[in-house]
Amino acid sequence: MYSRYIKKNVSLSKVENNKNEKLNKLLDTAFQLFTDKGIKHTSIQDIVDNAGVAKGTFYLYFKDKYEIQDHLLVRTSYRLFHEALEVSRQQQMTRLDDEIIFIIDYIIDYLVKNPIIINFIQKNLSLGLYSEKISILMDDKELALNELFLSEVKRRNLDLPNPEVTLFMIIELVGSTVFSSIVKNEPLPINEYKPILYKTIKMMINENE
Repeated sequence: MYSRYIKKNVSLSKVENNKNEKLNKLLDTAFQLFTDKGIKHTSIQDIVDNAGVAKGTFYLYFKDKYEIQDHLLVRTSYRLFHEALEVSRQQQMTRLDDEIIFIIDYIIDYLVKNPIIINFIQKNLSLGLYSEKISILMDDKELALNELFLSEVKRRNLDLPNPEVTLFMIIELVGSTVFSSIVKNEPLPINEYKPILYKTIKMMINENE
């Protein structure tokens, strides 16, 4: 009986691995096609043909190409925040505003160096923090930026009445304006815009000091 139990669980594990492999193929292929051709010129048939999976497999995970686009937007922006947060922890900064600006600066520099990513994300950077799909991507041990922000506000005893709203406003400000600054040089080229943006963020965090 025990051997049958082991075989059953090994079989289930293989099934799950196969599902995950197909899902990742779909995601990676869709991302490549969306960034190469644009979502408008990419069909579901294009995605499954290039991923090497059946069309029915696509519909096991996504209802249409816009749903897989949403998933990719969340995954891409989340990974940006997660990587920036991991690097910031190595800096051992003492001020919360400095840490938040470090994270944002890291993300901006990454987007400047990777125009494909900024063109894909556009103004949807906040999805990496506030989408309902985030819990699927996060490991149990991972800490999101919003959780870090709230815990640090409390730990440092900062007089910030609505920290959740403050962080949301900061990320929305960054997401909406940085795209225009990088892609269109509006209202200013990004290197000229950064000091103004960071000064504003510092004021938002420290307004009650």
